[in-house]
Amino acid sequence: MDGLIMAGQLLLGLSILVILHELGHFLAARAFGIKVEKFYLFFDAWGVKLVSFKVGETEYGIGWLPLGGYVKISGMIDESMDTEQMQQPAQPWEFRAKPAWQRLIVMLGGIIVNVIVGIFIFWMVTFKYGEDYIPNDQLVNGVYPGIIGREIGLKDGDRILAINGQKVIKFDELLSSKVLLGGSKLTISRAGRAIDLTIPESVLNSISKYGIEEFVIPKMVAAKIKKVNGPEDVKVKKGLLAKLRGLFITEEPVKPVIPAFDAGFKEGDSILTINGKNVKYLTDFTGEVEKSAGKPIQVNVLRDSKELTLTPKVANDGTIGIMIGRLALPSKHIAYGFGESFSIGIHKGITTITDNAKGIWKMITGKVSARNISSPIGIAQVYGSEFDWEKFWRLTGLISMALAFMNLLPIPALDGGHVVFLLIEMIKGKPLSDKFMEKAQIVGFVILLCLMVFAFGNDILKLFGK
Repeated sequence: MDGLIMAGQLLLGLSILVILHELGHFLAARAFGIKVEKFYLFFDAWGVKLVSFKVGETEYGIGWLPLGGYVKISGMIDESMDTEQMQQPAQPWEFRAKPAWQRLIVMLGGIIVNVIVGIFIFWMVTFKYGEDYIPNDQLVNGVYPGIIGREIGLKDGDRILAINGQKVIKFDELLSSKVLLGGSKLTISRAGRAIDLTIPESVLNSISKYGIEEFVIPKMVAAKIKKVNGPEDVKVKKGLLAKLRGLFITEEPVKPVIPAFDAGFKEGDSILTINGKNVKYLTDFTGEVEKSAGKPIQVNVLRDSKELTLTPKVANDGTIGIMIGRLALPSKHIAYGFGESFSIGIHKGITTITDNAKGIWKMITGKVSARNISSPIGIAQVYGSEFDWEKFWRLTGLISMALAFMNLLPIPALDGGHVVFLLIEMIKGKPLSDKFMEKAQIVGFVILLCLMVFAFGNDILKLFGK
């Protein structure tokens, strides 16, 4: 069921964005009197269609291959590779008969719409939901680093004061692109001393390997046990946050032996000590449990005013299968006005595109592994297995801006490739030959196919922990 919800959200989000992207091409073409023969969501590869109907000169439909969509513009060398039509004399309603500047606008139409849609989504989401955040100066206990945080030199209890000399106001700034793209400098307070740490350029590789949960989280004061997982609890949970919540990591459909369940833990128990060490913070408990993977531990709990000693054997993954409550972290909510939300939407849109550009450049220069490229499988996992409209629209806005950027890349068969060829034509004063354009399309298809196979391979391997 979780997989269906993730796939459903992905299909809904991408369908909206693909239709609007192709609508940008369609409207621009029609504005210049260019005939549009087909408008399809998904690809009708080998002529297989799920739905199709004709209105005027255009056939509208849904294909069976959910890898995007397309509009077939008359007189254009595109993914249809309709070379037979191109051998006929150019007609006034065809793409090739129009001036280069008009054709350039048609090719940019989809990208422009994706940018507008992305900014509009950010605008509306900001206006409706506002912003909730954890004030960084309220984290009096500092932070707790996961595997990635420890690799770069963070320690338990550090207080992060500034990023590149600018004061950190919101905790989420530590999980933003200005940190995670690498190269930034963190100023931290440790035992009363100010220390500078530089985030490595390759930090995205570690995030791809371990997950963002293993970077850093607020250090939280432990409360009573909220849940003791039994053998029926078999959902897969991974990462630092899962361990902090005490969840047992397992593989479906095997029903595991849950150490805490078998040892007699109960909801409402207060954890006093573990292996003789006092427990105040969640990390006091989870850190000791993790170190004792595969070994028995001694836990003192308070239950109904009585102190009990329980001795579970820790699972090999470093968890025992309980969810521990925490004292609520301080948080603030900001409500934005209509106009203010618009400026924030523009800022988020620009930031998303520049972040994509920086990430791609880091891959090209070898500072970041191409293993960070994700396919629809990875995107579906980000949407998650619970439907939440706010999260759905925030992610769809990010994807819209990412699609705009990706389509602008100068790869033949993408809009950006056509834009480059049109700019060359405008400089030369004459179009590139049809033969060259046909070969360029084939090269572009091969490049895109290789990227797609690579991206799907990445995500499939990640599913198996590789």
